[in-house]
Amino acid sequence: MEQRHLGRTGLRVSRIGLGTLTWGRDTDEHDAADLMKTFWEAGGTLVDTADVYGDGEAEYLLGRLMDGLVPRRDLIVSTKAGSVPDPERRFDGSRGHLLGALDGSLSRLGTDYVDLWHVHAFDPATPLEETLQALDLAVSSGRARYAAVSNFCGWQLAGAATWQLAAPGTRTRLAGTQLEYSLLQRGVEREVLPAALELGIGLLPSSPLGRGVLTGKYRGDTMPPDSRGASEHLAPFVAPYLDDTASRIVDAVATAADGLAVTPLQVALAWVRDRPGVAAPIVGARNAQQLTAALSVETLSLPDEICRALDDVSAPVHRYPDHDWSTL
Repeated sequence: MEQRHLGRTGLRVSRIGLGTLTWGRDTDEHDAADLMKTFWEAGGTLVDTADVYGDGEAEYLLGRLMDGLVPRRDLIVSTKAGSVPDPERRFDGSRGHLLGALDGSLSRLGTDYVDLWHVHAFDPATPLEETLQALDLAVSSGRARYAAVSNFCGWQLAGAATWQLAAPGTRTRLAGTQLEYSLLQRGVEREVLPAALELGIGLLPSSPLGRGVLTGKYRGDTMPPDSRGASEHLAPFVAPYLDDTASRIVDAVATAADGLAVTPLQVALAWVRDRPGVAAPIVGARNAQQLTAALSVETLSLPDEICRALDDVSAPVHRYPDHDWSTL
C-alpha cells in the first residue's frame, strides 16, 4: 500500500487506515485478529483507536494483537484522549486528565509509546495552551512520537497549530487532525481543510463512507438486518444520512461505479482518499471481507470527469465569508 507523509512531518502512514471504534463491543477478538492480519498483509500500517472505544477494550484488543499477531514495529498506532463519560462535561482537556489517560492507554496497549496521540475534542473549559502543553510533555517524554487533534473546528485548529508553531524546538507541531469527511459530509472544506493545508497538518478523515451509507446498502429504503442502521445503538449514527439529499449523492456514486465497473464503496473511498490535504481515510469494517473490499481501492484512481461530477452533486453551500463578498 502506498505510504504518505502526515502533514509537514517525517511520519509516513498507509493511505488507508484501520479504525477500531467497534472493537471490544461489536467486534470480538477473533474478528479483530482477522481484520488486523488482512490489513497488515495488504501493507497497511496506520491503526486508529481511542481510550473510550469499547470503554478501553479496543486498546486492550489491539495490544494483545500486537503482542502475538502483528509486530509492533510494523504499525503506526494512533490513539486519543479527552472524552469522558460525564454528561455535564463531555470532554476534559486538562493537562492532568490527558497525561493520566495517555498512561492508561499505554498500559492497555502494552507498549512504551504511541506513534500519534490526539486530543479527542476541544475543551472550552480548559485553556488551550494547557491542553497543548500535555501534547508537548507526551512527546518530550517519549510516550508519543507525534501529536494531533481531533474534532477541532477551523478556528480551534488554526489557534492550536499557530500556538505550537510560535515556539519551534520547544513546542510540538501538530502533525494531523481527524474529522468526519465524505461525499455526504464536506463541512471540513469550509475552514478546517484550508487551515490544515496552510499550516502543514494532514487530515485523517473518519467515516469516509458516510457512516456506511455510500456503499449503497440502504438504497431504496433497504435496511440490511446486520447493518449499523439496524443496530439499536448505532441507528441514530446512520439516520442523518438517510435523507433525500444523501439519496441523490448515493445514486450518483452508484452511477459512477457502474460506469467504471467497480463498486460504490470503491468510488466513494477513492474520492475522499485523493482529496487535497488528505493523508489517510480511517475505515471501520465489521469483518475481513468488508475490509478486503475497502483495501481493493488501492489500484483505483477516479477519472477527472467523475471527480468533477461527484463534486458537483455533493457540493456544500458555502457563501459569505468563505467566498469573495464582491461576487455574491
